[in-house]
Amino acid sequence: MAAALASSRCCRRPSLLTIDRRRSSVARCALSGGKGNSFSWKECAISVALSVGLITVPPTFGWSAHAYPLEPVIPDISVLISGPPIKDPGALLRYALPIDNKAIREVQKPLEDITDSLKVSGVRALDSVERNVRQASRALTNGRSLILSGLAESKRANGEKTLDKLAVGLEELQRIIEDRNRNAVAPKQKELLNYVGTVEEDMVDGFPYEVPEEYNNMPLLKGRATVDMTVKIKDNPNVEDCVFRIVLDGYNAPVTSGNFVDLVERKFYDGMEIQRADGFVVQTGDPEGPAEGFIDPSTGKSRTIPLEIMVDGDKAPIYGETLEELGLYKAQTKLPFNAFGTMAMAREEFDDNSASSQVFWLLKESELTPSNSNILDGRYSVFGYVTENEDFLADLKVGDVIESIQVVSGLDNLVNPSYKIVG
Repeated sequence: MAAALASSRCCRRPSLLTIDRRRSSVARCALSGGKGNSFSWKECAISVALSVGLITVPPTFGWSAHAYPLEPVIPDISVLISGPPIKDPGALLRYALPIDNKAIREVQKPLEDITDSLKVSGVRALDSVERNVRQASRALTNGRSLILSGLAESKRANGEKTLDKLAVGLEELQRIIEDRNRNAVAPKQKELLNYVGTVEEDMVDGFPYEVPEEYNNMPLLKGRATVDMTVKIKDNPNVEDCVFRIVLDGYNAPVTSGNFVDLVERKFYDGMEIQRADGFVVQTGDPEGPAEGFIDPSTGKSRTIPLEIMVDGDKAPIYGETLEELGLYKAQTKLPFNAFGTMAMAREEFDDNSASSQVFWLLKESELTPSNSNILDGRYSVFGYVTENEDFLADLKVGDVIESIQVVSGLDNLVNPSYKIVG
């Protein structure tokens, strides 16, 4: 219910068209050809890769902590566009959970495949959707005992209840298909995947690893949290204001996520303007005055956090070095820059451990920069994804105001909160 409410909380002026995220992609590719001109995917990929160079020039308002890639190298185009990456933020978050339960993944996959099935025009898509639903239902029936055995004991009751809701929801989706109600499929699919995600989170028993001692006293998010960011959008005939729902992943970035939640609880971002919006990233977090990050009032010093990267297959993040510096050129990150609205920390170009309060959201089409070919993966700390209203990020401009960011769930996962210390 909460997710559904969040998705409707962008106030549009009546009788105007909804914004399409593809507009930003067209604008970037238009560098290679004007409106109406056609050009190949390869030319478009090169254009996008080259456009990264636009963010290597210091902005006019004098920041030093930016979302800049270090000496960007254009990947081989044959690698760049090979294989479809996962770009749905919900799917990325589900696969990023520290669990290993094949039975629930076999329910999850056909439900996610409904998205591709719906790409077929008209009601013909429903035949493919029906196959997806039957596969998911069969996997749930056959794998229920294995799924239940994977639940953490302290969360078992909630997990069982959610599985029951999932089973009922699958029956409801089957009836939707029988009624040939195509428009009702996607909302029900989202509901069912939310149930799957809840079950999978109920499989995580505690926090899976120890944060290194040198960072263990920092604010840490040991789990996940959800925040709502309300932005007042100025001078836009299409949108007045919008609430962006963001899921922060402390399982894979506890230091980075904890730092952000701590700043949110200090109201650090409330009233702050969007400070960069160039079609590639949206960025904010630079406070007024000479400081380029957060000054902790209890110490009078700038608080910085280390680069934090979780590699797929590892049990704990890597700290303080980029994957390139470590020679891990083919390593894939657990939280890749794949989704429109991927959230990460900005930092100084030549200091891996200089992130403080400046954050950015990436705006791009991930088909052109898949995981392990993206020049940002492994160089910047990703710690969350915008999961509701992400399309509207493309409409933000410099000067739009963040009215508030509020934690709506998961605050109990924050340990060592410095905002409670009177400075």
